[in-house]
Amino acid sequence: MTTKSACPECADEVPINDSVRLNEIVECAGCRNELEIVALSPAVLALAPEVEEDWGE
Repeated sequence: MTTKSACPECADEVPINDSVRLNEIVECAGCRNELEIVALSPAVLALAPEVEEDWGE
């Protein structure tokens, strides 16, 4: 099943699959921003953090 949540940047509806996990990244079709799932039940979206140079070190 799929629910929808509003993009925090452009307010477009973003489809959220029920199998998503916390901190998963999804993309808004309207503004193409990467969004992070910051809460489940209900799904809450926030702009995903930018990749930092030291990630993975």
